[in-house]
Amino acid sequence: MVTVVQKTSLSDQGNDFAYWQTQSYEKRIEALEEIRNEYKQWNQSLRGAGDYVQPGFQRVFRIVKR
Repeated sequence: MVTVVQKTSLSDQGNDFAYWQTQSYEKRIEALEEIRNEYKQWNQSLRGAGDYVQPGFQRVFRIVKR
């Protein structure tokens, strides 16, 4: 993932929802996974449980076609 930084004023900020709607589902899942990993590392550092983060979702979901 490429890091992009843009400096804007608070009154000039765009709509995050509109931005993410323009991204592919792969990029959205990748960003979600990165946020999840950052949260888990932060949460584990508070508890002193190390910095290992297991990749993937917490539960297994099954999609059923009806």
